Amino acid sequence: MASTPGARPPRPPSSLSPNPKPNKNKTSSSSRPSTSSISIPLQPSSNLFPSSKSEFSSLIAVVVVATAVAFACNYVFTSLNQQPKPFCDSNPDFDDSLSDFCEPCPLNGVCDEGKLECAHGYRRLGNLCVEDSNINEAAKKLSKLVEGLLCEEYAQFSCSGTGAVWVQGNQLWEKVNESKIMDEYGLNKAVYAHAMKRAMEALRKVLETRLNDHGIEELKCPALLVLHYTPVSCRIQQWILEHALLLVPACALLLGCVFTLLKLRRRYYLSVKAEQIYNEACDVLEEKAVSARSTTGEHEPWVVASLLRDHLLSPKERKDPMLWKKVEQLVQEDSRLERYPKMVKGECKVVWEWQVEGSLSSSGKRKKAKESRLASGQHADPCPQQRKWPWKVEEPVKC
Repeated sequence: MASTPGARPPRPPSSLSPNPKPNKNKTSSSSRPSTSSISIPLQPSSNLFPSSKSEFSSLIAVVVVATAVAFACNYVFTSLNQQPKPFCDSNPDFDDSLSDFCEPCPLNGVCDEGKLECAHGYRRLGNLCVEDSNINEAAKKLSKLVEGLLCEEYAQFSCSGTGAVWVQGNQLWEKVNESKIMDEYGLNKAVYAHAMKRAMEALRKVLETRLNDHGIEELKCPALLVLHYTPVSCRIQQWILEHALLLVPACALLLGCVFTLLKLRRRYYLSVKAEQIYNEACDVLEEKAVSARSTTGEHEPWVVASLLRDHLLSPKERKDPMLWKKVEQLVQEDSRLERYPKMVKGECKVVWEWQVEGSLSSSGKRKKAKESRLASGQHADPCPQQRKWPWKVEEPVKC
């Protein structure tokens, strides 16, 4: 049968094509082994995880460092791209519903149109307003200076009456300005005025204030605070004046006790000293009498009382007339002694004379005992001083 023109010739079989393409399905199916002959492993390879502790520690360190770097980069990127929130207006008419989109205005700050300005005496620190240390120190020093001026004025008035109790504020600040605190802390006039205002607010809590007839404020230091500025001498004077009703009788009683004790002490001293001089006088008179009797008329048995006084008393003791009067009283009470007037060199003198013959006084016995102790070597001074009556006829003691 003849072919029709325009008709497609029949396609030769694939085996007869000049470039036969291999069948993938057949090739793969023919090359794939059967599941029944080859076993597939169900566990991962042993090289997937670290086999030792050192490798595991290194892996953990790498993971931690990578995580930290990722977080740091994210934080820096977020911080750089994040726009700071504006501050909420401190105006009371501000809508609170918008507070989520702005930062609240801090204390001691004034916020307007999203900007923060700190009040006088405060400085900005981040999103806060903190006190300025220089202004704070200046305010404290100003308040201390004002307090000292007021309290010293009051203390001077209390002691001498020359100071003032109430002081006007303008006069007080004139004295304060002379201290040059503004230059000391490097403050300008506006900041210095604020420091003065703060100091005045603190002083009003401590000091007493009032308005005079002209409407000017006056300040006064409290009475309890004045005591810390009052001198010690003034405190003693005030204490004496306050307790005068008790001090006068107490001082009188004390003086009376002291006077009585001194009088008793003097009486005891005169009694002991007069008895001592009396014993010495008896010794002199007895020795004088014995010497007069042993020599026939060469010496008188009596002694002039005034000469005996000058011989027995020291120049200091002669100025005390009560001492010799005590001695005269003891002589007058002694029956062994006789007192009588006698003309001596044309003058009437009072003479004393020992009247007992052939007897020894107690002082003579004491003298004998003393001589026995000296002979036995119990004396302390190898050459003791001895009082010798000038009219006695004896050889001087030789040591």
